Amino acid sequence: MTKKVALNVKCPMCDTSLMDDKHLITGHPSIKLNIVTVRDRGTIRLCSVYGCYDHESDIEIVDGEIANFFCPHCNKDLKSNDECDSPDCNAPMIPLNIALGGKVYICSRSGCTMHFVAFEDLDTQIRKFYHEYGF
Repeated sequence: MTKKVALNVKCPMCDTSLMDDKHLITGHPSIKLNIVTVRDRGTIRLCSVYGCYDHESDIEIVDGEIANFFCPHCNKDLKSNDECDSPDCNAPMIPLNIALGGKVYICSRSGCTMHFVAFEDLDTQIRKFYHEYGF
C-alpha cells in the first residue's frame, strides 16, 4: 500500500500558509490560490496530497491552457523562471514552500502532471520528512 503524503505549503513571497482547512479535497485541507486565465480570474483549490491531481475552481480552465497563479494573501505572481521539463510543455513552474522545508513545484499548464519536490539541505529535510511522515 502506498503511503499518501499531504503537504502543508506556504507562499514563497509572503510566507503565509496557503492551506484551506475549511475546504477539504480527498479528506485533506486544500491549497488555495488565485488563478488568472486569458478569459477569467478566480480561485482554485488544489489537492494537498502529493501526486493527486484533484482540484476545484470557480472558473473554467481549458485543458492545455497556461494559467497565472497568485497568492490569495499578498497577491504576488507565483510564476518562477523555471520551465516544465515535460515534452512539448515548457510552461512556467509554480513554486510553493513546504512548511517543513524545501519547495514543491507544479506546472502552470492545465492537464500537465509534471511536479517535483526540491530541497536545499537534503539531509536535514529528509530527516524532517521521516520524522513527520514516518517513512
